[in-house]
Amino acid sequence: MSRHNSTSRKLKLIAFLGWTGHHAGSWRHPSSNPNAGLDIDHHIAEAQEAERALFDAVFIADGDGWKSGTKLEPFTQLSAVAVHTSHIGLINTVGTVYNDPYSLARYFASLDLISGGRAGWNVVTGAHSAAEQFTRGGHPSHADRYEAANEFVEVVKQLWASWDEGAFVADKQRGILIDPARVNEINFRGRHYQVRGPLDLPPSPQGHTVIVQAGSSEPGKELAARTAELVFTAQQTLPAAQEFYRDLKGRLARYGRSRDDLFITPGFAPLIGETEAEARDLEHELNSYVDTRRALDLLSERFTVNLNDYPIDGPVPLDKAKSADDFDNVKSRQDVVLDPARREGFTIRQLLYRANGGHGHVTHTGTPLQIADFIDKWFNSNAVDGFVIEPPLLPQQFRLFVDKVIPELQNRGLFRTAYEGTTLRRNLGLRGTLPLAKAA
Repeated sequence: MSRHNSTSRKLKLIAFLGWTGHHAGSWRHPSSNPNAGLDIDHHIAEAQEAERALFDAVFIADGDGWKSGTKLEPFTQLSAVAVHTSHIGLINTVGTVYNDPYSLARYFASLDLISGGRAGWNVVTGAHSAAEQFTRGGHPSHADRYEAANEFVEVVKQLWASWDEGAFVADKQRGILIDPARVNEINFRGRHYQVRGPLDLPPSPQGHTVIVQAGSSEPGKELAARTAELVFTAQQTLPAAQEFYRDLKGRLARYGRSRDDLFITPGFAPLIGETEAEARDLEHELNSYVDTRRALDLLSERFTVNLNDYPIDGPVPLDKAKSADDFDNVKSRQDVVLDPARREGFTIRQLLYRANGGHGHVTHTGTPLQIADFIDKWFNSNAVDGFVIEPPLLPQQFRLFVDKVIPELQNRGLFRTAYEGTTLRRNLGLRGTLPLAKAA
């Protein structure tokens, strides 16, 4: 690939950090710390490492169950990280189904103020398993979740915009703390939400929290085109990524938005070694730590049969796979996970290892130069604006990416050599406000 990029366009890089790594076998590796998810010093150190490497943001994916590992509540965690960092963005996943717009707007406004304008909200509707933890009378259908999510996001945006500039006066001489003429009720009346407002907090230095969206189904893409500023998606091949990029960017004009109002960053799990053989050896080692029976039980949720009943080195029974329409959870992920088996004729074992290595996101195993080549090719092929980096094993794989891959990307002119500002919005190159839709 070309060693230098003369254009001003730069990669957006998000560090998806957290527990022991994104590979399902990472927690059993001799170098990993299974208690890392509960260790705030671990999270602070990871974020500081990402900031040293000039990443745009760190990303935390909240969950509703204990089976994927123990983890701290993200708002608490990121608030602690905020006071030990100064530039890096802080993105948290929060679902719309099992939360309230006013509370969520307040949580993010608080994190935004604590961090000096570095918060990001990754919008999801919520997984089916969350229904078992909340008293809601069952999990809504996919269509209903997204219909409500559009209203939810609009309420939150209007609450964030309910304070005009200069509303917080703090004039001791005149005895005026807040100018009531500059704080506005939103009086939102929709099908799903009725909220008077205003919010009880002023805007942060970045104006309002950056809106991220994860989901590639048809309703998900429309939600992203209408509201998102950064999209976290899953694409396994360059042609699929290019098609998704064309599709989503092409939807923006209908909402009065330009192509630079939204950046597309698929998940990417690079497995790095000083040599390709070393990287392959680590890949085989991590695969050996996967609990095959349990992992096949989880993978079998995408089929009408249990894959444990089939020869593990036999072909994947794709005729028994559920369709995306029948999979009322993360619909878009169904085809992404199964596509390698269709495309490459995988055995069940091969599909299992691929799924546990990237959880539906693209993986690549190789040297730092090979990883940089992969990123360079996708970035310069109208497929992505950057990546959400998912280290398979923490902290060693992230450190290799920071120390070996980042300098190579900088040498090619693909990545920044200094932060542009102190807010997430400024560093991403996003404008300060989003157009607000009219309430229903």
